[in-house]
Amino acid sequence: MKTEFSKRQLRDQNVQMANDIFRRCVHCGLCTATCSSYVILGDERDSPRGRIYMVKDMLESGKPPSPQLTLHMDRCLTCLSCMTTCPSGVDYMHLADLARVEIEKSGKRPLIDRTIRALLSSVLPYPGRFAVAMRMGRLLRPFASLFKRMGPLAPLGAMLELLPPARKRQAEFKGGGVASPKGHHYKRVVLMTGCAQKVIRPSINDASIRFMARQGIEVIVSADTGCCGALDLHMGHNDKATAHALKNIHALKKLEEDGPLDGILINASGCGTTVKDYPHLIATHKKYAGKTTLLDDAKQLADKVFDISEFLVDYNFGTAQLWSDLKVGVHLPCSMKHGQKINEQPFELLQRAGFTVFPLEEDHICCGSAGVYNVLQGDIAASLGARKAAHIQNAKVDVVATGNLGCLTQLNHHSQTPVVHFIELLDWAYGGPCPEGLEGFENRAERLQND
Repeated sequence: MKTEFSKRQLRDQNVQMANDIFRRCVHCGLCTATCSSYVILGDERDSPRGRIYMVKDMLESGKPPSPQLTLHMDRCLTCLSCMTTCPSGVDYMHLADLARVEIEKSGKRPLIDRTIRALLSSVLPYPGRFAVAMRMGRLLRPFASLFKRMGPLAPLGAMLELLPPARKRQAEFKGGGVASPKGHHYKRVVLMTGCAQKVIRPSINDASIRFMARQGIEVIVSADTGCCGALDLHMGHNDKATAHALKNIHALKKLEEDGPLDGILINASGCGTTVKDYPHLIATHKKYAGKTTLLDDAKQLADKVFDISEFLVDYNFGTAQLWSDLKVGVHLPCSMKHGQKINEQPFELLQRAGFTVFPLEEDHICCGSAGVYNVLQGDIAASLGARKAAHIQNAKVDVVATGNLGCLTQLNHHSQTPVVHFIELLDWAYGGPCPEGLEGFENRAERLQND
């Protein structure tokens, strides 16, 4: 793609980065076939190619983001399917991040829109606040449809509809601490337990800790790590996202100084994609770009970050203690499949645990969760959720396993088939409790007597 930036414009490192991205695009349009928003809306401006043209026009002209650009960037799920498809290696992810920062800097959003985004940013990344908001939200849930009919307040209605029922089990592992195996310690890892996940489904972290400790892996949970920053990053709040990143980098660096780490594990793929990208976030932030020590720390830690499936797939954890005839459909989150290029590991882990696994149709298309997309773009997200639910029904599986809390919440809302995290199934197979939502299947599973 031809660009016409001036020498003065190219002195800005972010414009230079964008220029390099634009020049890789060859207009082929292959991205449109796999773009989740384009598949639903059929508008060229809601495809990666269309958005690239609009961002290029904004940066070259030096003008503020247009309402048209804001609308079509807001409709982007950042599912990154286009990056998997693109034969030229266009770095659409970082271009989208840059565009969203410019949109937020313009300050031209309607007041209600800005208020809702600020509310999400100030509540969801903080488990204590989010827990209070969840309790209040369940009281307001009967009014969800009313909010959805009120135009600008529709995101509040979508958020109320998505609230899961109150959980049946309390978290087994709370706060920071160390889960040490009873026998020999083979590995020492940090588990980043996230923010919203602690409130919505803490059983994912519990299952992760139990499973690894049972296998001789010492699991450290730091009380000083928190939200990865993905939610703010995808809303264009670059400073807030970087603040979350800095907090986590400092906390993880301190843990590493206490003893060598074999891995920094994440069981929510959306968070994993962001934490692995901390070096880029630091390097492109004007305040921190020149701080080489901080950048080196970010790179060193990022090299040790693994999705939990990546780490466990190379680990021999023996024979499962459970036999089950459950048919498991595997939903690979976009942030796992496209963001981190993880495709086979969850399938292999579940097969080794004795489950019969199946891929789902159109696994390159997003389920519609995408962080807070299913709140801010409720109608499009609902269409994608219904589309994915139809594929689940056609697959005739008993349960769906995924690797991201957002996908789990979205699919449980739209599908009649129960959805769990794959680590919950692994934990069950190797001695843990039956995952919440699968209690009706316990009679189809039996414990095996292993030598």
